[in-house]
Amino acid sequence: MEFKGKTAFITGASRGIGEAIALRLARKGANVVVVAKSVREDPRLGGTIHSAVNKINEAGGRGLAVQCDIRDEEQIILAVQQAISVFGGIDILVNNASAISLSNTEDTDTKRFDLIHDINVRGTFLVTKHCIPFLKKATNPHILTLSPPINLDPRWIEPYIGYTISKYSMSMMTMGWAEELRKYHIAANSLWPVTTIATAAVKNLLGGDSLMNRSRKPEILADCAYYILRQSSKECSGNLFLDEQVLKQEGVTDLDQYSVIPGGDLQGDLYVS
Repeated sequence: MEFKGKTAFITGASRGIGEAIALRLARKGANVVVVAKSVREDPRLGGTIHSAVNKINEAGGRGLAVQCDIRDEEQIILAVQQAISVFGGIDILVNNASAISLSNTEDTDTKRFDLIHDINVRGTFLVTKHCIPFLKKATNPHILTLSPPINLDPRWIEPYIGYTISKYSMSMMTMGWAEELRKYHIAANSLWPVTTIATAAVKNLLGGDSLMNRSRKPEILADCAYYILRQSSKECSGNLFLDEQVLKQEGVTDLDQYSVIPGGDLQGDLYVS
C-alpha cells in the first residue's frame, strides 16, 4: 500500500486511461479525486465520475467524484478546494483530460480548434497552476501529463496541425514545469504510448473495432504511471516518456499481456510509428 495516504488528482478519470491510472493507484491505497464532466453515462463512451469512484473504492482506495469542466477556471478552483477539504492535500496531479481532432487545416472548424486548445493547453495549464500550491506541501509530489515526445520533423506535424500543436504544447509545459518547479522538488513528466490504446475515442473517432483489436489496453499506461509516480520527485523529472521505455527500465518484458488480442498485429501511435 505504498500510496496509502497519498492523494491523486486525475482529470478525465471517468473512463479509459484516466480511470485505469486511478484504479492502479487505488490498488496501492491512494485517495483519488476523479475530475471529469460525466455524471450521466453515454452508451457510446461508458463511465461516469460516480462509476469510477465505485471502482476505486472497491479496489482499496478512497475516491471522490468531482464534476468539473477544465475549460472553466472557477470549476477548477472549486474542484481543488473539494480535494483539499476531503483529503487534506494533493500529492499527484495527472493531466489526462484531452480532446482530439485529426483533421487538416482546411477541415478543422474554428469551434473544434478552440475546443482542443481550451482543454489540452489552457485547461492543463490552469489545473496545474491551481494544484501547485498544494503540491509544494507534499513529500514526493509529481505532475504527470499524457502528451507525446516532441519531434519537429514536419512529417509528424503536417497531418493534424491543430491537434499536434495542442499536444506538443502539453509536452512543452512538462519541460518548463520540470525546471520551474525543481526548487520545490516537484517532478513533471509526460507519458505517451507507442501503440494505439483501446479507448472509446479510438473506437468511436479513429477506427472502430478493427483498430481496437490492434491496440493495447489502457492498463499499460496505468502500470507505467505507477512506475513513474513512485520514483523520487527530486530525481525523476523532465522526461517525455514512452510506455515501452518505462516498462523496459522496470524489467517488464511481456508486453503481450497488454494487447487486446495477444499475439496480434499492433497499430503504432501517430506520433511514434
